[in-house]
Amino acid sequence: MQAQATEARSQSGGTDLATALAAIVGAAHVRADEAVRRLHSEDIWLPARAVVALVVSPGSLDEAAAVVAAAHAAGFAIAPRGAGMSYTGGYVPATERTISLDMSRMNRILRVSREDMTVTVEAGVTWRQLNDTLAGQNLRTPFWGPMSGLTSTIGGGLSQLNAMFGAGHHGTTSESVIALSVILADGRVLRTGARGADGRAPFYRHFGPDLAGIFCGDCGALGIKAEITLRLMTAPAFEDHASLSFPTGQALLLAMAEIARAGIAAETCAFDPGLTEIRLRRASLATDIKTLSAVVASQKSIGKGILAAARIAIGGRNFVPENDYPLHVTCEGRSKAAVEADMAELRRIASAAGGIEIENSIAKVIRAMPFPPLNSMVGPTGEAWVPIHGLCPLSDAPAILTEIQALYAQRAADMADARIHTGFLFSHMSTNAIIIEPVFFWQQGWRPIHESAIEPSHLARLTPRGEDAAGRAIVEDLRKAVLAIFARHGCGHFQIGRTYPYRESRDAASRALLDAIKGVVDPDGAINPGVLGFATPEPRA
Repeated sequence: MQAQATEARSQSGGTDLATALAAIVGAAHVRADEAVRRLHSEDIWLPARAVVALVVSPGSLDEAAAVVAAAHAAGFAIAPRGAGMSYTGGYVPATERTISLDMSRMNRILRVSREDMTVTVEAGVTWRQLNDTLAGQNLRTPFWGPMSGLTSTIGGGLSQLNAMFGAGHHGTTSESVIALSVILADGRVLRTGARGADGRAPFYRHFGPDLAGIFCGDCGALGIKAEITLRLMTAPAFEDHASLSFPTGQALLLAMAEIARAGIAAETCAFDPGLTEIRLRRASLATDIKTLSAVVASQKSIGKGILAAARIAIGGRNFVPENDYPLHVTCEGRSKAAVEADMAELRRIASAAGGIEIENSIAKVIRAMPFPPLNSMVGPTGEAWVPIHGLCPLSDAPAILTEIQALYAQRAADMADARIHTGFLFSHMSTNAIIIEPVFFWQQGWRPIHESAIEPSHLARLTPRGEDAAGRAIVEDLRKAVLAIFARHGCGHFQIGRTYPYRESRDAASRALLDAIKGVVDPDGAINPGVLGFATPEPRA
């Protein structure tokens, strides 16, 4: 098989291109071995179908631009890849005549300016790396990462958009962006924003039409993010946490909508009873020394930290009432009094919606360990896992949840026969939206993409499984049905990839503008063909 793959690459020009690319980035950073190519050709949901011809890892903007130009000249498509956390086909190749552009070597923090309150990073910098660097200067970006930030990159977050830390006040990644340096399909570099006297120190985004916005949430289809400048803020001096429990998901969402409107929470994270059970089966807070140590370290004093850790250990797993929907909230601010006022309003809103306060172990742990190991990429015993989500209007979220629950009730027998389990994750975005994220677990084993991210010690405790085509087919039908519910309510989506309808959901004028932009930045349709609803062109010889 390896010989056949090598021969196919040679016949398609891959060998000649590999030589040219090695001259740009170094031979060690051009990979043609089958295992690596297959890894870069699958995501969490989609197994490898077409397999990329080469995996190339540039080390700078100039190298990346030269790689893209060379691939373009040779008639190859480009699939940019960050940490590989997509579950929507966001970077998988449309054809085998594709170069996977691995951004992991572009991991330098180029400039931190407290004077201008900006930070410029290469696209392969992880959220963990950025936050560790800024913490020493008491700085932070407004949105400061998803829970996968241990490996998820800034460039990937900007291409896909994401939720979680700071999102309750500041929205998603793109709302913290000041300027971008983007590589277009032919290798040209486009730079956005007001950039200072020398053009190298971006400091403000809105200089004329917002060109940066075009490339936010584009799944890499319009250009390769190479360098990104984000806003900085002084890290809030005070924070507090609360966990509330609600009798129904609808009551939870009513409370979350009011919390969003009030603007009092830095972030929220909520689960349904099914996902709560799965999370608590996966790991015990009471016995995880790393978790308790992180809680101690996150507190303002050793005494408070030990007390917080002791309460978590004593609480163990049983602090969420059975069948309830727990909500975990962080409030933060510049003064203790302001945070206390937000916490008081939070408790008032929760009580009015029928919520009760419970031990805030999870809320503390989320902030103490914001970027945990990626062991939740599979189920608690190693089952396959995949989510789908909708960015919902505050007013419609309870009705949307009700419709999804009704769908599950209709399919209950099929799901039970196939041993498919479901759950929900909820969070809110600024003052405008709630994310409803249904997740599915089915009886299928993990693949190389999971092995590349999950801790080996955790993987060793899981149960190996084979293929489960029947279960996967049911999950695929359920995802499509949930997506139809979101579409009826006019929901938005992050991480569009090849899963969520985008181009086809836009009006005729918007489609014409999108097509015109694609025609300028990527006239051959060679960058991430097929995502956002753009057509996949025939490969050029």
